[in-house]
Amino acid sequence: MPTRQRGVNATLVTCSTCCIFVALLLYLGFALPNSARLATMRSWASLLMPLVTAVVAQNVDLGWYPPSNTSINNLTAVLDNQGVYGFIFNTSDTPKAQYGAYNWCNMPHVRKSEYVKPAAEYKLTYVEVIQRHHKRTPYASNAFPVESYHWNCDDQGLYYYGSPFAVDSRQPAHGFWKGYISSVNPYTPSGWIGTCQFPQITSTGLDDSWVHGQDLYGVYHDLLGFLPGRGEDWRSKVTYRVTQNVITSQVAGMLINGMWGTADSVPLMIQAAGVDGLEPQYTCSVGSSLFGAIKSSSNTPWQNHLKAAADLFETLDNISGVSPSDSGFHASFDHYFDNLSARQCHAKPLPCKLIDGVNSTTCVDQTLANFVYRMGQWEYSQMYRDAPTSLTASSTTYGVWVAELSQHLRDAIANKGGPIYFHNVAHDGSISRVLSILQIDVMVWPGMGSEIVFEVYKRTGKATPFPPPCNGTSAKTSTAQWMGTGTGGFFIRVLFGGKTLKSSNPTLGLLDMIPVETLLAYFDGLVGAGASLVVSKCNGTTPV
Repeated sequence: MPTRQRGVNATLVTCSTCCIFVALLLYLGFALPNSARLATMRSWASLLMPLVTAVVAQNVDLGWYPPSNTSINNLTAVLDNQGVYGFIFNTSDTPKAQYGAYNWCNMPHVRKSEYVKPAAEYKLTYVEVIQRHHKRTPYASNAFPVESYHWNCDDQGLYYYGSPFAVDSRQPAHGFWKGYISSVNPYTPSGWIGTCQFPQITSTGLDDSWVHGQDLYGVYHDLLGFLPGRGEDWRSKVTYRVTQNVITSQVAGMLINGMWGTADSVPLMIQAAGVDGLEPQYTCSVGSSLFGAIKSSSNTPWQNHLKAAADLFETLDNISGVSPSDSGFHASFDHYFDNLSARQCHAKPLPCKLIDGVNSTTCVDQTLANFVYRMGQWEYSQMYRDAPTSLTASSTTYGVWVAELSQHLRDAIANKGGPIYFHNVAHDGSISRVLSILQIDVMVWPGMGSEIVFEVYKRTGKATPFPPPCNGTSAKTSTAQWMGTGTGGFFIRVLFGGKTLKSSNPTLGLLDMIPVETLLAYFDGLVGAGASLVVSKCNGTTPV
């Protein structure tokens, strides 16, 4: 039997099964008193959810679709251009008239002045946010062998202490790390020198984190009335999660204060090192190999871009003192990109070549820095969208978090009483994988504070046909909408940078109020319900 015909038959069988349950639901539901009828129908709807998802899955396209061809992912345009597409790299402050534009130092996020409210018939029931941390010092591994100036962080403290919870317990001093340079220690670290940790969120990055939290509260409490007020029981309604990297906790603390105006203790959910799905840290040899292949000579576009960048690398190496044999600096532009952009985001001068320990007149100018930034943008588009294997690489290495998100969405629809707002603070690799899995139409390197928001709505307007059609036609839409117990169903909107995300995948398209079952079926097809496909895909026992 042809594959397409088998799919149609499966849809008909599943839909017929749905109809049998619907008939039983109606029989039992209308035999009950009015007070119990709605609860019973909702209970049955919850039981039918897997069947409806199965119906929708027959219509979901799991294929990879390339992003749009733009100056970002066109190597010729990257080499010929001079600027960086109007992107901002030198300040956290985006002019009001330009808000929504790409700002590497502080990416746009949802806020009241730009937020587009859905039609009145949609009632918000659940929100999940995943964001990149805000701006920071560079990583030590991205430093030049000798840096010409110090980077100090004396305007903040990083607090490290344990505090017992028992009421009668002794309490600690609020000890924080204060870096210093010993006049006696004869050993000096290479690269960045100063009182900062490399990395740590800078004081201005902490401020950006606070404003981010304030803006989220402004939308989801002030504008929509979804979140409770600061004087109400908000703790039972919200959850915050971080990764093993302490910079995400630094951001979360400021963001929470921006949202709730509290400096009291708030739990930050964190998974164990080595298995954390948010960063991610779990082992996935297949996904890692796929990403490795994208960034290798076996991938012709990647090889071509490295060849085209040979002169650029030579110029940068001459100024920085980085050895041409340093593989970390030459496998991609990641190291140079981080080194230069971190300086510019914090109003620090671009580097010059050191001669006898003194700056020369041979320096990285803005034209050279822009070239690095364009190359970095091209690389992220290639790694996460343009390479045909990017979808599989991302869905295997980030499948655990996607499955966790799916479970949160299902729990919210079933009204299981969990948090109504879940906030994840993660990294650029985390955001990039989510954008890759959603097959965003135009891929960029997610800048500091980049944010993806999943909003689940229940349509409360005119009822849809009840029960759903049982002839197998329009199953994808009508059955999914019916799951709202006759009031229009549950829908999802996905925002990136405060704007509705557009996917290249035809099943997803513009992610603006699509049936939530459609997105769930798409996720399940890639990673399995409850992450059931992740381990076998990662270790190679299930083909990818």
